[in-house]
Amino acid sequence: MLDSALELVRLQENGDLTAVEIAEKALASVRDTHDSINAFTHVAAEQALDAARRVDAKRAAGEPLGILAGVPVAVKDVLCTADMPTTCSSRMLKDFRPPYDATVVSKLREADAVIIGKTNMDEFAMGASTETSAFGLTRNPWDTNRTPGGSSGGAAACVAAGSVPLSLGTDTGGSIRQPAAFCGITGMKPTYGRVSRYGLVAFASSLDQVGPMAWSVPDVALLLEAIAGFEPRDSTSLNQFVPKYSDVLQSSDLRGLRIGVLSETAETAGIDPAIMDAVNEAAKVFQSQGAEIVEVNLPHSKYWVPTYYVIAPCEASSNLSRYDGAHYGHRTDSIDMHSPDGPLVSAYCRSREEGFGSEVKRRIMVGTYALSEGYTDKYYNQALKVRRLIKGDFDAAFSQVDLLLGPVTPSTAFPLGDKIDDPLQMYLCDLFTVGANLAGLPAISLPGGSDSAGLPIGIQLQAPTLEESRLLFAANAFQTATDHHQKRPSH
Repeated sequence: MLDSALELVRLQENGDLTAVEIAEKALASVRDTHDSINAFTHVAAEQALDAARRVDAKRAAGEPLGILAGVPVAVKDVLCTADMPTTCSSRMLKDFRPPYDATVVSKLREADAVIIGKTNMDEFAMGASTETSAFGLTRNPWDTNRTPGGSSGGAAACVAAGSVPLSLGTDTGGSIRQPAAFCGITGMKPTYGRVSRYGLVAFASSLDQVGPMAWSVPDVALLLEAIAGFEPRDSTSLNQFVPKYSDVLQSSDLRGLRIGVLSETAETAGIDPAIMDAVNEAAKVFQSQGAEIVEVNLPHSKYWVPTYYVIAPCEASSNLSRYDGAHYGHRTDSIDMHSPDGPLVSAYCRSREEGFGSEVKRRIMVGTYALSEGYTDKYYNQALKVRRLIKGDFDAAFSQVDLLLGPVTPSTAFPLGDKIDDPLQMYLCDLFTVGANLAGLPAISLPGGSDSAGLPIGIQLQAPTLEESRLLFAANAFQTATDHHQKRPSH
């Protein structure tokens, strides 16, 4: 019952269910799956029930209701919430309660959504498996011995586990799309700036973007409609008209649409053949609906990952420098008063040593090195120049085609522990996703089939900037013709 936001809205309108009954079912599911999945860092049971009661009271009084009235929504624990902790799944912020809501959280409340709680994630959104969380790892509902992906692993897993129909994740290099693919759900990264970053604890400021996750495209469109829009307090927010995304889903006739398939993808070393088969099958589905499939080339795609892993750590190093135990974050109890650097530096060092996990430390070190004197031009500025070339590749491709089709990940969900000690292999999970972040493009992950073990496969569509409507239109047409998004974990 908890797998369709639109259906929950309809059931309430018909008087078949109340918002309180729906919230109680969601909270019961969260409790039932906590030990096996561990998708949440904080469950806001009382706040959720209070919000549901307010929705029921407004409905009874005939007052106008928001588009998400009574719908349970989970929020990634990197988005500020005034009435519950925001920890970024880190010891550094384990006791932090923000004094304000992120813009997207405020928009959820304005839409009368019922916020169930905060979801587990890789610490400070740095990871691809939700294994770096200070609150313990999250498991994939399709196979609890496997990762749900990351960093929005909890946000994807709680939808796949049937606890909530909607969740908010964040995508810096694929962190919505990759867990969506691993968990067999739909996840979208909007155009950079389409959704405000105000109140999002920054990892890499020029790459981070908040986005919706759900089982189906219509639910993703509904959630995007609720959270998109201009925020004057956010200098990266785009002051652009927000369409009613649900209105673009009425047709599945793709005649006149040109979809590009990346010619270099099939030659990528290490890609699972089942994933390429799913992409090829998806191309046939789009063709059957009238789309023209065109082969395109992105010449600098081989530089996506190295470019991303220079820029992102540099921005992380800068953003996380504020967490020193004096201004923000965890403060150590053991200051060395006799340190040759002095007690203040000792406090900084020990606070950061105790507060940050190993992956965060690794990225801070890489970023600090790349920004250090004598190396900024060699690494960071060079990466920015390559980023411009990557954006140019996409611009050239979109002068020929309307959308790009390809894989989300090189493999399906891998076993927990499989890559945690091999950072390079973990970083390669972002092979097909970081390009959209570097170029600021919208992209969506769709369930596209299963491998021989029954694990979900994701396919990816990418569009030009601010063409979310085109992306959702084609994605919905694909789901109209297939049933991959209707499959659920067996346990």
